[in-house]
Amino acid sequence: MGDPRLLRVSRPVERFSTPALRELVRDMVDTMRRLNGAGLAAPQIGVDLQVVIFEVANNPRYPDAGKVPFTVLVNPELTLLSDELEEGWEGCLSVPGMRGLVPRCTRLRYQGFNAEGEPIDRTVDGFHARVVQHEVDHLRGILYPMRIRDLRNFGFTEVLFPDVGRVDE
Repeated sequence: MGDPRLLRVSRPVERFSTPALRELVRDMVDTMRRLNGAGLAAPQIGVDLQVVIFEVANNPRYPDAGKVPFTVLVNPELTLLSDELEEGWEGCLSVPGMRGLVPRCTRLRYQGFNAEGEPIDRTVDGFHARVVQHEVDHLRGILYPMRIRDLRNFGFTEVLFPDVGRVDE
């Protein structure tokens, strides 16, 4: 947090199925998995492109979260399918050691492409919807603390949750 690259609006990917795009995705996957993240956006590793990845399957940081299939989502578009917002605790690899209570839409449709240019069109809810919104926010230059309604619900993880040791993002 504080790096100006995280506050920029990312550029759309214009060419799919390229060695450079595949390498970017490999770097993102390595980073996300090494840090036990639920997702990662290209701007988080200094690349100004509309690429996000996400996955939750046996992740020690999110043992109670529902499964989220591994997805590479390029040039995403979100359509909110509910006016209902749900607050949930989020963290971020770009804001290490902190958590905040963030309102998110409970149900949405996301569309875009995989790295090979094949279309993706899914309707999701719950934790899956939260992860997608969090990662796509990065492409718009939005970090989760900007969405927190009450800053009393933002702080260091070990202070907010001293007995838990983790909270779901």
